[in-house]
Amino acid sequence: MTRIFVVGSYVQGLTLRVPRMPLAGENLVGGGFDLGPGGKGTNQAIAAARLGAHVRLLACLGDDAFGDWALQVYAREGIDTRHIHRIADCNSGVGFVNVLPDGENFITIDMGANMRMRPQQLRDCAAQIADSDILMTQFEVPPETVQTALMLGKEAGALTILNPAPARPADPAILRHVDVLTPNALEARMLLGLPLDDATPTPALAERLLALGAGAVVITQGARGALILDDGGALQVPAPKIDAVDATGAGDSFNAALAVSLGEGKSLRAAVRRAVRAGAYTALHVGVIGGLPTSEQLSEFRGRAGARR
Repeated sequence: MTRIFVVGSYVQGLTLRVPRMPLAGENLVGGGFDLGPGGKGTNQAIAAARLGAHVRLLACLGDDAFGDWALQVYAREGIDTRHIHRIADCNSGVGFVNVLPDGENFITIDMGANMRMRPQQLRDCAAQIADSDILMTQFEVPPETVQTALMLGKEAGALTILNPAPARPADPAILRHVDVLTPNALEARMLLGLPLDDATPTPALAERLLALGAGAVVITQGARGALILDDGGALQVPAPKIDAVDATGAGDSFNAALAVSLGEGKSLRAAVRRAVRAGAYTALHVGVIGGLPTSEQLSEFRGRAGARR
């Protein structure tokens, strides 16, 4: 069984479907309200567990009802919670998600307790990191914590995966500790210090990130699939043709399937093929947690997706 150590966030998601982006000062009526657990760390941990991995999660929760709910969710999903920290006098992270008719979304977040995660909390579980096949993290916890996680994972011999989301500037030196980097194009530009509207082609972005020290770069491209660049060259992996309902969490599903597949010994190319299927599966469902597939569901979806090509 693949052993994955996830360093990441918990964000309580409040999701509303809207007909379009609101204008400034407008009260726009939506529908289909959903309240559920989320945050990139939590989503990726749950998705990896459903795909058969043994998952340990380091996360920080507030001293509130959302934190209580998170612990119940982790217990139900079989996630090891020995490294979950409750932070007194602090709210759990919350995210307000608006989903457009085409499945795209825009999100505003208060990270709350997530920003109280400290490098020492990672050092305290160094033995568990060393006992893991994969360490994966994202950008919803403090930068110094992300760097410490990747350094400890690398030193311990775990394969390190950094999903640099949400987009934010970062010290490029961090990439020397990353075996697999999984940005989208916007996040890639941010890592490179480029304007978000920069016209550099995606393959060139990947080449520049690889040159900065990442072992491999996988740039996710939504409905177009993903671009892989490593020592073996470049490969475009197409996504299944679907009618997306809600893209929220599709990237987290992608990253979890990638991690589990690499932990099972699959090649990067085979792992990315499975990952794009997982992302597509999730985009077919409203809300994140309900759309994270089990291994059986993903296998069944592979057959259906293949038939549609």
